[in-house]
Order: sequence, then C-alpha cells, then structure tokens
Amino acid sequence: MIRLLVGLGNPGTEYEDTRHNAGFWWIDGLARGLKVSLAPDKAYHGLVARVNQAPGASGPIWLLEPMTYMNVSGKSVAALARFFKIAPEEILAVHDELDLPPGEMKFKKGGGDGGHNGLRDMRAQLGSGDFWRLRLGIGHPGHKAEVANYVLRKPPLAERQAVEDCIEKSYAAVELMLRGDMDKALAKIHAKPPRPKAPKPQPPAETPAS
Repeated sequence: MIRLLVGLGNPGTEYEDTRHNAGFWWIDGLARGLKVSLAPDKAYHGLVARVNQAPGASGPIWLLEPMTYMNVSGKSVAALARFFKIAPEEILAVHDELDLPPGEMKFKKGGGDGGHNGLRDMRAQLGSGDFWRLRLGIGHPGHKAEVANYVLRKPPLAERQAVEDCIEKSYAAVELMLRGDMDKALAKIHAKPPRPKAPKPQPPAETPAS
C-alpha cells in the first residue's frame, strides 16, 4: 500500500508551469481533492501535508513536494521516509515522462531512472529503486540536446490540458493504491476509453408511390 505520495518538480514561480513540474501539478490537485494544505517543513526539505483519514488508507498518509530542486529530490523523500519508517515500496513518485506523449501515462513499480534526475536521486538516497512511479507523458523535443530546455519550458495550452486530463483520470486509482490493490490501480490507470459504438444502419427511406 502507498503511504507517501511524492510529486517531483522545481520550487519557485519561474518553474511553476513548466513541463518538469507535472508531479507538482498532480500533488496540488490531490491536496485540493483531499481538502488539505501543503506547508513548508524544514525537517523534510519540502512542502508536506499529513492526511489522517484518506479514503482507502488504514492510517495516515503524506503528500510531499521536495523544495530541494529536482536533482536533489531524494534528500527530501528519504528524510520523511526514514522518520516515519516508510519503505520504498510504500512510496509513489509522480513525474514527467519524455518517452510518453502528452495525454498518456503509465504506472509501474521499480525500474531505472530513464535519465530523470529526480528519480535517480530518489534511488540513490533511498538505497532502492523499488518505489512506484506514475509517469505523466510530456512528449520529447526530438533531439537529446534540446531536452534540458524543453522540460523547463511551459507547454502549449493543448498539451497542458492533455496532461491535466491524465492527472484527473489517475485520481480514480488513488484509493486503490492506498488500500494496497496495486493490480486494480494499474488496470484503472491503463484502461483505454471504450470505443464508440458504430451507428446502427438506418433502414432505406421509402419512396412514395408514383
């Protein structure tokens, strides 16, 4: 079951709406849905909210946005996880994903960091990569040399809306994650929208008798 939900991003208004902050967008929306406010906590180097009665959870859960900048995200995550004795497999990291187009997302446990500096530091600081990841697609600029600038720019409105639509859809799986029904959560997140039914053929119009 998930006890710590982490959104990865960069602090500061200049980064607020950039692609690299998709994880922060996710946590902000979840906090609104749970009617809690994130507050600075120096002990955990981030913005933190404790939720005592989240639907599906058997105890308190924590929402976290590291304020350490992306490359040092693990410093914040590990500090909170160690204090509350939260295992890596009880942690969800929500982050932007270059290898998925806007409007797509994937949910998985463990794996590499795929060049994502926030995931890399979490893995290093936790001593394990066995945490869960919710990957929010932001698309790829096409050339590796352009990636750094691309992730630190604001997406066009249509792309931002596609990411927001994914975020909204993913919230339906949060209660399952908190309950520990990870297979059901995975199925919910990866479910494809139903195909529209083909229209029924119309009977030919009767021609009036001449």
